[in-house]
Amino acid sequence: MSFYQQLVEQTADTRMGLLGTPIIQGCLRGEVSLSSYLAFLREAYHHVRHTVPLLHACKAALPESNLWLRGPLDEYIEEEQGHDEWILNDIRAAGGDDAAVRNGPPGHATEVMVAYAYDTIARRNPLGFFGMVHVLEGTSVSLALLAADQIQKPLQLPDAAFSYL
Repeated sequence: MSFYQQLVEQTADTRMGLLGTPIIQGCLRGEVSLSSYLAFLREAYHHVRHTVPLLHACKAALPESNLWLRGPLDEYIEEEQGHDEWILNDIRAAGGDDAAVRNGPPGHATEVMVAYAYDTIARRNPLGFFGMVHVLEGTSVSLALLAADQIQKPLQLPDAAFSYL
């Protein structure tokens, strides 16, 4: 079984669990408030701003047998640059306080998730980080356009508030 197949198989339950959360389901039904969208963006900022440093840490910790991942990680690092700024721009465009988000703390769950990612890379297995990436990125890609539409219409937000989604 390839690494990717193993990743998909071992994260399937977590991906489905995320899709089934009440906040995601409510969003897909158009049941979203501006405060909940801004809260989502706040937490997204606080984990996305760690993506590039986490990818660098993962690359640095790769065992010899997985050095082939350096090239793909370099590409991914390049692709992820600046996404945290996109989120701050979305917050500002939606009427939120981007400076308060940038300078404020994450929520507890976000802080723990990010800390766990660093710990997984440093103390366990750097490839374990790809499970979190696959769940979050794979889920967000499949939901982004639909969710953006379900948020934008009822809240009457400008397109500029959806560069991250």
